[in-house]
Amino acid sequence: MFKIKKICCIGAGYVGGPTMSVIADNCPNIEVTVVDKDDKKIAAWNDKNLNNLPIFEPGLKEVVSRNRNKNLFFSTDIKNSIKNADMVFISVNTPTKNKGFGAGYASDLKWVESCARQVSKYSRGHTIIVEKSTVPVKTAELIEEILVSNKKVKNISKKTFSVLSSPEFLAEGTAIKDLENPDRVLIGGSDKFAINQLRDIYLRWIPEEKILLTNIWSSELSKLIANAFLAQRVSSINSISALCESTGADIKEVVKAIGSDKRIGNKFLSPGPGFGGSCFKKDILNLVYLCRFYKLDTIAEYWEQVMLINNWQKQRISALVVEKLYGTVSNKKILMLGFSFKSNTNDTRESPAIAIAKDLIDNGAELLVNDPKVTKNQIEKEIGIKELDIEEISYGKWEFVTDIYDASNGADAVILITDWDNYKNLNWEKISSLLRKPSWIFDTRGIISDDLLLKINSNFWQVGYPMTNS
Repeated sequence: MFKIKKICCIGAGYVGGPTMSVIADNCPNIEVTVVDKDDKKIAAWNDKNLNNLPIFEPGLKEVVSRNRNKNLFFSTDIKNSIKNADMVFISVNTPTKNKGFGAGYASDLKWVESCARQVSKYSRGHTIIVEKSTVPVKTAELIEEILVSNKKVKNISKKTFSVLSSPEFLAEGTAIKDLENPDRVLIGGSDKFAINQLRDIYLRWIPEEKILLTNIWSSELSKLIANAFLAQRVSSINSISALCESTGADIKEVVKAIGSDKRIGNKFLSPGPGFGGSCFKKDILNLVYLCRFYKLDTIAEYWEQVMLINNWQKQRISALVVEKLYGTVSNKKILMLGFSFKSNTNDTRESPAIAIAKDLIDNGAELLVNDPKVTKNQIEKEIGIKELDIEEISYGKWEFVTDIYDASNGADAVILITDWDNYKNLNWEKISSLLRKPSWIFDTRGIISDDLLLKINSNFWQVGYPMTNS
C-alpha cells in the first residue's frame, strides 16, 4: 500500500522552511527534506547557532531544534531529494513580472515551471505534487501539462503524477502559531487517492473539520481572494484614518465602534503606514490581471484602488514629515524606527519603510535607521543606496544605528514605522528631550499611549488623530 514516507519541499524561504518544520514536528515517521539552490540559505538553515536561521519567526528555532537532522533536513541536493520523495511541495517565489506581457501585474511562473520540469526529470514511481506557493488560477494545469508532456516524450511508463493545491495561509510574525493551529487548510484536486494522502498528513495535528476539500481552481483562487480582502481592509481603514485627522474623530473609537459589529469584526483594522510583505501587493496585482484577462475591467479597476490607496498612504506620510519640518528635510536628521514590514519578522519585502525612506533621502534628509531584526545589508539592498553614500548634491544619506537614545540626540524628528514591542516600551520622554527643538514625533502605528503624550515635549502626529503641539 502506498504511504507517504519521504517529502521533498522545493524552496527554503518564508513558506517552505516553517511549513516543513511543522510537518516534520508532527509527523516523526516521515522524512522531510527542504531543498534550495541557494547554498548560503541552506547553510543558514543548518547553522549550529539557531539564531542564525535565515528567517526570524517566533517559535521557529525551537521547532527546528527538535527535528533537524532527525527527520528534518535542509539540502542543496535537489535531484536526489526529488528522486526519493513520495510527495513534492512547490514553495518557490512567484514574483510580479517586471517585463514582457503582463509586466507589472501578472505573476512570473518561471520558478514553478522549473520545479515541474525537475520533478518530471528526477522523480520515480508515483509522485504527488503539492502547490504551496501562491499561484494564479490554472497553474496546476501548467504543471500537469509539463509532467504529462515530458512523460510522453520520454516514454516513461513507470512515472505517474498527481497535482494538488494546498495554499499557505500563514502570517509572518505568527507563522508557527498559524501552522500549528490554522483556521482552515485547503486541499484542492480531483485525485481522491492523492487528496487522502495529503489529508492524512494534516490530520496528524489538525482537526478534520478544519480541512476543506475543493476543486483545484477554487483552492488556487481562494488564496488570492483571501489576501485581496485583507489588503482591502488595511487600505480602507487607512483611508478613514486621514478622514479622522481632518474631522477630529478618534480613529481608535471608530475602529472599536465598527469592529464591535459582528458582521465586520475587529481584525485588520489597525491604521498604519500601509501594508507590505511578499503577498498582498503581488496577489492584488495578479487578481487585477486575471480580471482584465477575462474582460472584467470594472472589477479590475475596483481591486486596483486597493493598491492606489496603499501607495497614497505611504506618500502622504512622507509628505507630512517634509511639510511639518518647515517644508524641507535637507540636512535634517530623522530617526526611523523599524524597517521590516511588520513586527516579529525580518522580512522587508514591500515594506512601507522603503518608499518612505527613499522619499526622505531624495529630499535631502540624513536618515538614521534602526530595526531589531533587519540587518544593515538588507536595508542597503532595499533602499538601493549605500550607507552614508551621497550620489548627488541634492541627495540625503542614511545610516544604520543600534542605540536609539544616542541617535535621538540632536535629531529633528522621529518616525515610527514598525510596531515592535521594544518601541512601545521606549522612554519617549527621554527621546523627546534629546531631540533638537522644535521637534516632531510621527507615530504611524498609533502605539504611543495618551499618558506618554502628556510627557512629550515635542510636536506629535499619530495616524488617525488631529495634530498636537508641545
